[in-house]
Amino acid sequence: MIKKIENKNALQIQALSDLGKFVLSFPNELKEKMTEAYYKNNWFTIENQELMLRAIANNYLQKEKLNGWIINYEIRNELPKKIGLVMAGNMPMVGFHDLLCVWMSGNIGLVKLSSKDEVLLPFLIKQLENFSSAFIGITFFVERLNDADAIIATGSNNSARYFEYYFKNKPHIIRAGRSSVAVLAGKETADEILALGKDIFRYFGLGCRNVSKLYVPQGFDPTTIYKGLEFFSDIIQHNKYKNNFDYNCTILLMNKTPHFANEFLILQEKQQIASRVATVHYEFYTSENDLKEKLISCENEIQCIVGKNYIPFGKSQEPTLFDYADNIDTLKFLSSMI
Repeated sequence: MIKKIENKNALQIQALSDLGKFVLSFPNELKEKMTEAYYKNNWFTIENQELMLRAIANNYLQKEKLNGWIINYEIRNELPKKIGLVMAGNMPMVGFHDLLCVWMSGNIGLVKLSSKDEVLLPFLIKQLENFSSAFIGITFFVERLNDADAIIATGSNNSARYFEYYFKNKPHIIRAGRSSVAVLAGKETADEILALGKDIFRYFGLGCRNVSKLYVPQGFDPTTIYKGLEFFSDIIQHNKYKNNFDYNCTILLMNKTPHFANEFLILQEKQQIASRVATVHYEFYTSENDLKEKLISCENEIQCIVGKNYIPFGKSQEPTLFDYADNIDTLKFLSSMI
């Protein structure tokens, strides 16, 4: 049975590789869908959709990368299981990696799309079905997941509690809200701060891999990063982002809460990891040991860490096939189901 699955994977990998080439050519039919997605959800700008599609095509849909990924797993599924996927809608196609894991593990995906992101994924799956019959009949878009044998659900902290209760009798991976942080040594170059801007501003900071908090050395002036982030100042031209920026500034001013603000980003000293849109928190550390203790104390809230000794600046939103959300190996979970 393992050999049969391997043969199917070979057909799927070829089709996925073809999809990657299709995406990177950005044909008119794809551009039309991107426009449709933007009109349904203005957070999904054409630029951000293109960023995500390029990242998926380059990091997930390359034949050699796919082969180098699945070779690490022994797929034991004797019969396909129905895997319910509750997808988030904070970024375009954010649940694609989960669905890819379902396909590569030989299972069937029952996908509950977010109403904020329901255009691109069905379109791309239709392309896959055209490329190979190996993708026909293995993905279904549903409203309810009662028939699922296992669940992978991503949502807020509140929805995660609901998922934990509702799906307690099924094998599951439930992901709550996480955010990412950056560690600054205080001696970063202008290029490094510019790269950090990608970690902060890509997708308007709405993703769990976006940097929402900075750890900076005691005595460091956090406002010095503003100059290096000027490249991203046009983000304030986006209506939804600007509304959030104005609202959050107003609340801080009304409450007389200490903070810094330039024309497009708020900096606030706060221990909390997650921050509001257009806001980045910061916290001082006094030593490497102090920093380590701070990071450990909130490790369950952190998706990834950016910095010189961590993920390189500018790369937080470029995960590889091996970068599993919450450090839970999704493909291992799915491929071991019997």
